[in-house]
Amino acid sequence: MQTVNIRQLKANPSTALAAARQEDMVVVMNRDHPQALLVDLQRLGLPNLPAVRVALAVSLYRSGAVSAGFSARMADKPLAEMLKLLSSQGIPLSGHDKAAAEEACAEMRSARDWLVKPAS
Repeated sequence: MQTVNIRQLKANPSTALAAARQEDMVVVMNRDHPQALLVDLQRLGLPNLPAVRVALAVSLYRSGAVSAGFSARMADKPLAEMLKLLSSQGIPLSGHDKAAAEEACAEMRSARDWLVKPAS
């Protein structure tokens, strides 16, 4: 097991990731206290790693930590398929910001009004 401090991790994250790939795990230290673990998902030997990536992507999107596009890339799925998956689980696709959702609805109403407006 290897340890890195936060400064080392910021300066060269690829070194820490390579160490996690080669060893069991890397402990990230914050002021001489263990703060986090880096574990290479391939080394965990999970029977269905793609499903774990999808579950992680869905969870991060649901919490608002990542966008739908980022979650699709994380899950290695096309965006349309990811949106369908999120929607099928009852996860709102309009985001978690109520003001932004209301603004999007207003823009949709304006677009609809413009489309049905008779030509002059």
